[in-house]
Amino acid sequence: MDTGGSSESPVEPKKGKSKTPRKPKDSVLKQKSPAEFFAENKNIAGFDNPGKSLYTTVRELVENSLDSSESISELPVVEVTIEEIGKSKFNSMIGLVDRERVDEALYDDYETTKAREKRLAKEARAQEIQAKNALLGKKVKETPASKGMKGRGDASFYRVTCKDNGRGMPHDDIPNMFGRGFNLTFQLKFPFNTDFSLWDKIWLEADTWKVWSWGKDGLPIEISSSMRNQSYISFCRLDIDIHRNIPHIHVHEKRDNKDQWRGAEIQIVIEGNWTTYRSKILHYMRQMAVITPYAQFLFKFISDAPEKNVTIKFARRTDVMPPVPLETKHHPSSVDLLLIKRLIEETSKQNLLQFLQHEFVNIGKSYAERLIGEMGPDFGPKMAVKSLTSQQIVRIHQLFRQAKFDDPSGDFGTLLRTCFQCLSPAGEYNLRLGIIKELHPDMVATYSGSAHIFEGHPFIVEAGVSVGGKDVKQGLNIFRFANRIPLLFEQGADVVNRTALKRINWSSYKINQTQDKIGVFVSIVSTKIPFKGTGKEYIGDDINEIATAVKLKSKITKKMQAREQQERKRSLNRYLNDVTGAVYGIISDTAKSRASKNKKKRYEDEDLDAETLREVSAKLITKERLKEELAQHIEKVDYEMLLEYATQSGVSEEPREAIYIQSLEAEPKFIDLHSPIFVFRLFQ
Repeated sequence: MDTGGSSESPVEPKKGKSKTPRKPKDSVLKQKSPAEFFAENKNIAGFDNPGKSLYTTVRELVENSLDSSESISELPVVEVTIEEIGKSKFNSMIGLVDRERVDEALYDDYETTKAREKRLAKEARAQEIQAKNALLGKKVKETPASKGMKGRGDASFYRVTCKDNGRGMPHDDIPNMFGRGFNLTFQLKFPFNTDFSLWDKIWLEADTWKVWSWGKDGLPIEISSSMRNQSYISFCRLDIDIHRNIPHIHVHEKRDNKDQWRGAEIQIVIEGNWTTYRSKILHYMRQMAVITPYAQFLFKFISDAPEKNVTIKFARRTDVMPPVPLETKHHPSSVDLLLIKRLIEETSKQNLLQFLQHEFVNIGKSYAERLIGEMGPDFGPKMAVKSLTSQQIVRIHQLFRQAKFDDPSGDFGTLLRTCFQCLSPAGEYNLRLGIIKELHPDMVATYSGSAHIFEGHPFIVEAGVSVGGKDVKQGLNIFRFANRIPLLFEQGADVVNRTALKRINWSSYKINQTQDKIGVFVSIVSTKIPFKGTGKEYIGDDINEIATAVKLKSKITKKMQAREQQERKRSLNRYLNDVTGAVYGIISDTAKSRASKNKKKRYEDEDLDAETLREVSAKLITKERLKEELAQHIEKVDYEMLLEYATQSGVSEEPREAIYIQSLEAEPKFIDLHSPIFVFRLFQ
């Protein structure tokens, strides 16, 4: 059609170069199973590389074992073994025969003669520099030559075995537990709204190690398990059909349990790198021993070279375990739309008023009626909760986000009932014990704060500071925990790291930040840890509630005062022998001189008590008695100062509870308790 009135004919295409345009392909909707998705996106769950994959596998197996033991209130015993598998052994395991290289130039680690000469010359120069630095006393770094060369074809494989004394698993459930990615039945073994909600991260990673293992080496997983009072051991060898997300069972049988063993043992062969992540894995095990001193760990690394074997036992130090977290109601401001829908489906309450009262904290009857009135004329207290439409549920969610709800932060008893029951902190006792057990510091100060609220979720911060210790480097050593799980990566932007580095003037406590060995331990326990980033390895510094709770300065001030008091006592006791000898020498010489008649008048004017001198002459006062009297005086002064410190700190310490003492006798006779600075008297 001519639109512009032009008489020009359209341009003809050149002959021989015209092509029929391709028809667009019909769009294809491809569905992937969860296992298949994470097989392609392993970095989301911490499987970025072979080294971190080995670390993450150990971490998830250990934490699953701890959880299994704690769930039945059993003191955990966890054994972890990493066995290095050489190339020849691995090939025999999968049924391959070793084959010599034929075309060397085909391989990635092939070097030409010229390239080899150049590399050797570079290594020789590096070794010469290393020798000079060693003579000058400078730090010597490992050269590339000493590290060795390994081609990509020489992948390292490891057999990781984790054994525990926990609950065990039902025989028929094992295939689905380990042969399906993200099995909901296995994942939700903990009640909702407890501090084990962090397991959304753990189970994400735990299921990914199964996918990583099967995708990298093709070897099946082996599981042995036995439950309490079970006469057999369940054994299962399986792998995963990644595309269909179902278990592929090789062996599933019951074996004799002659020793009445209970627990679980998981064995998996995985591609990894022990050399690069050795320090991370050992550091993780040590931190687990700090935060769980009630557990016993045995770690073994078995190498092809026996001299590289590692065996470390982390002994149990206490039998005091944290309380098992209990399920509590949700805070209205913390629920999302999907959770409200699920609660409506699962509730046993008939009407909306009962639903609001019994499914959420801090909503009483009168406040529930006010909320229903605010929702509009379509809502009523007696309306059936199951009949709520999608639009009405959205309205409830919107009101929950906008309305004001009290935080469970009233008196201490209320705080215990509403917050602590759904949390399972390590406890100040365990934290202090763990630090002493693993670091052997010169001084430890620990603190366990009260519960706070962030976005409707309660959280507790426990902190510890140590000075000195064994195998502790100079400067700040920061240990971070989230729900009693060590966090080893991405600590630069973490609220704990920034607080310790930028908000504390360590010199005010007579601590040298660069020269002293300082350990900073902070454990945050919550029903929802506010992680930043997909890795979930750090807590942001922009959360005011948590940043305020992590107040290390206020937590260690009084502990440092107590430390100074202890140091004064140590100093006095250190010089007690010298002081005793000097004082006794003076009074002994004075007593001898006074015995001389020609100097009697002179020594009658001396400051020394005449009675004391007579007792010295009569051997009633000896050097040993004088030392004993001085030691008792030091203890008395120290005791009085400690009482004064305890009185001052006790007045301001929170929380406090009133106590009631009642005599068991019909006619109570209370005895006064006397102290150098007070009398404790009970009145009828």
